[in-house]
Amino acid sequence: MSLPLTINETQEGLKGKKFRASEIVREYLERIKKYDKGINSFLTLTEEVAFEKASRTDETIGSQGEAAFSRYPLLGVTVAFKDLFLTKGVRTTAGSKVLESYVPTYSATVVERLEKAGCILIGKTNCDAWAHGASGENSDFGPTKNPWKPEFVPGGSSSGSAAAIAANFSLIACGTDTGGSIRQPANFCGVVGLKPTYGAVSRYGIIAMASSLDSVGHFARTVEDVRRVFEISKGEDGYDSTVKSEKGITRSAVKVKSSGLKLGIPKEYFIEGLDKEVENAVLAAAEVFKKQGVKLVNISLPHTKYAISVYYIVQPAEVSSNLGRYDGIRYGNDRNSFGAEAKRRIMLGTYVLSSGYYDAYYLKAMKVRSKMIQDFEEAFEKVDAILAPVSPTPPFKLGEKADNPLQMYLADIFTVAGNLAGIPGLAIPSGFSKKALPLGFQLLGPRFSEDTLFHLGEIYQKAVNYVPKVAF
Repeated sequence: MSLPLTINETQEGLKGKKFRASEIVREYLERIKKYDKGINSFLTLTEEVAFEKASRTDETIGSQGEAAFSRYPLLGVTVAFKDLFLTKGVRTTAGSKVLESYVPTYSATVVERLEKAGCILIGKTNCDAWAHGASGENSDFGPTKNPWKPEFVPGGSSSGSAAAIAANFSLIACGTDTGGSIRQPANFCGVVGLKPTYGAVSRYGIIAMASSLDSVGHFARTVEDVRRVFEISKGEDGYDSTVKSEKGITRSAVKVKSSGLKLGIPKEYFIEGLDKEVENAVLAAAEVFKKQGVKLVNISLPHTKYAISVYYIVQPAEVSSNLGRYDGIRYGNDRNSFGAEAKRRIMLGTYVLSSGYYDAYYLKAMKVRSKMIQDFEEAFEKVDAILAPVSPTPPFKLGEKADNPLQMYLADIFTVAGNLAGIPGLAIPSGFSKKALPLGFQLLGPRFSEDTLFHLGEIYQKAVNYVPKVAF
């Protein structure tokens, strides 16, 4: 059978009895076993769990018919979770040897919600250890490779989730975005990736990286599919106190007609060092929006130049605190099991929080962070959303920046500001470079404006007659 590429195609096929859920699962697993040795997107396959759930799905459809899809809105949809998501009874490593044999006794809120909505867990995906990385090369279990060209990086840290969607190893996938870790791999792998508003989706049951920055989001091939997964994932769960009520999350600035929308073009995101192909792809997307009646407005976000500096003070500080628990409890492996990047961030974070340096570094960074939030708030008084590049370059070669941490950190220069401000971002593919590597752009909106971003994303995909693609 030919695997469906969207949720709607999958569910229409199940309704019309073109195929069964168990057949879909078998196809995905055979595809993973055949091709993933060259990609390394999965750390754990849940074959037994997947077939058991698929069998129950087929029984449900057989007994309830189309009514089953109203009761279970994601019925028959395969999902892969970044290996930071706790999955009851299924190994969860965070991409680190420290947790190599850790098996959780409960599941994350997002895992539970998607499974209750009918999703079928197909496996846990590779990631930079503890989510530390912008390339997918920092996993203690080997790097993930880009399905379009395996000698290039897939982006990080949610590398396996993005690569799995690009390679058609699953219908949807979940990841986390602390400084661009969903949007950047989505961009590098040519798929759609959502980083929701901080406080829209519960982080309960997800291994923490930097607690004031972490957002839980989703990958799929279309904006519509990401929207459907977000609708199930969002909202209070009683465990994560940062999550806002359902009422707050559904607040939207969407206007019925695209002609009423204003899209900001920030001059600080089109700077020296931005690859020309990346710039042209973003400007081409701007023209598509313009032709659909969206008004383009030049804006300024003056504190953007401090984003990387602020991020790499705040984030390592929170990392050093969060990873401290693994030195005490150890989960079977001691601190020597930490990789080089984890050690680097623990040391940086401990330094900026230490006596005599707290005021000079951490406190100052938090003040500049407030200024950046203010920049976005002022911009969103003029526009409904912002259009920007995701990364300054297309995917780069494996090992190209491995020996230069600063160059690697600069790969996040256009994404970290969204995390520092707590606003949502949506990465959308727009084509390919001359080297046949994916290109795209991101949309950023005010807090809890996911519906606006989805609306704009769907305007774009409809205007260009977007057809989902897979790498092979």
